[in-house]
Amino acid sequence: MNNKNRRFMIGSAAALMAAVLLARRSHAAGVPGPALSADERALHALNRLGYGPRPADAAAIAEQGAEKWLARFLTEQLEPRRLPQPEALTERLAGLEVLRLSQGELLSRYREAVRAAREARREQAKGETPAMDALNAVREKVRPLVQQAATARLARATQSAAQLEEVLTEFWFNHFNVFAGKQAVGVLVADYEQRAIRPHVLGRFRDMLGATARHPAMLIYLDNAQSAAPRANPPGENKLRGLNENYARELMELHTLGVDGGYTQRDVTELARMLTGWGIDPRATSGEVFEFNPRRHDSGGKTWLGQSIPGSGQSEGLRALDVLATHPATARHLAFKFAQAFVADDPPASLVNKLADNFRATGGDLREFTRTLIRADEFWSREAYQAKFKTPYQYLLSSLRALDLQLANPQPLQQALAQAGQPLYGAQTPDGYKNTAAAWRNPEALTQRVQLATTLGQRSGVSAMQLSATLGAALSEPTRRTLASEPAGQQVALLLASPDFMKR
Repeated sequence: MNNKNRRFMIGSAAALMAAVLLARRSHAAGVPGPALSADERALHALNRLGYGPRPADAAAIAEQGAEKWLARFLTEQLEPRRLPQPEALTERLAGLEVLRLSQGELLSRYREAVRAAREARREQAKGETPAMDALNAVREKVRPLVQQAATARLARATQSAAQLEEVLTEFWFNHFNVFAGKQAVGVLVADYEQRAIRPHVLGRFRDMLGATARHPAMLIYLDNAQSAAPRANPPGENKLRGLNENYARELMELHTLGVDGGYTQRDVTELARMLTGWGIDPRATSGEVFEFNPRRHDSGGKTWLGQSIPGSGQSEGLRALDVLATHPATARHLAFKFAQAFVADDPPASLVNKLADNFRATGGDLREFTRTLIRADEFWSREAYQAKFKTPYQYLLSSLRALDLQLANPQPLQQALAQAGQPLYGAQTPDGYKNTAAAWRNPEALTQRVQLATTLGQRSGVSAMQLSATLGAALSEPTRRTLASEPAGQQVALLLASPDFMKR
């Protein structure tokens, strides 16, 4: 796209956004709107419980009727294992090596890369190897596995019939975030999603909490693999650095209780002591690699969250996970985050209370937790409709689905996400990516989305009329009127850059 066309598109998108926002502001006037129509409810479900409509979804809604389609959709999405998957998706996932390798094999790949880098540095010191080759030695072995992990995620999100499972995987991965750029985490991130997150999104929270706590990606990312009692120095291992509190702190602050969950710095330290010895078998070359090493464990008594904890090895950590998973503060913390992600940046207190009550009553059954959200009046309210601003990831996926574009080469899409500030598996801090509008709605983001919209629109060959039919009730009358006055060749891109499409 040349500079003249880019300026035209950005100016047109800005004008469209201003017109639509002005119309909405005058229409709303602070008064709650009428109940959602059946078509709006169907589109709302696709946008919140999935990554937006595809043309086939719009056709099915038209054929079956919105109410009938929606009832079936909601029932099926809560039972994802019963949904048949597209053959193309199944074949693509089967061809990804990273999904077949065990944790031990993945770590062996990383160790090979480190050895290759070491050798390259030695060669470099002798003047026999260019300076960049030492870094490339690691990247050449690690990068393909990270790219395959991203390919699997994008392919599932765009093609899978189990759309709710995909958005829940995104949410819970972000909740238990690990950063692919730290040490061996990159080679393990696909396994982490595949084993620690995905199987549990409609299971029990305690199971997911335990799976993430034992996974080598989390143990490496938050440094618990190197945490040990100060006296510990097992024979044959590198000298240990002593107690590391990183995982214990985030386990309470982010994963369970929340920052206002009533714990103290002493509780962080005591929990870190309880989790010493939770690490990785350095000799493993196959299978799972979690290891509890009693020689690294602080076997002394602890006082944690007001409880006396006698030294009892690995069971101390298991007991801590049991307590945290059922704590009332955990229910409140998770309920707020869930309602914020799926309903509104400032979620209704009534909904948060419903979710927290359900979490406590069911012992953290995430299927029932999700069902409570879907059955809540607050989820289907006019105020919730298109109240969430899409993150770059959600915007990209909804664009691909609306245009029915096949995921041929995922690398340019990964680059687009990186440029937008949300690279897959690239959140460096443990709190993951934000899901509120304030984090993503800015002039630079608008410019990037216009550019992406233009590129995707040109690739798709879809007409504005076809795209409008797919988006249906999600498009407001101001958007439709404004688009009618724009050149036909620009209308698809403008639809994707409209404020209606940027919201879900």
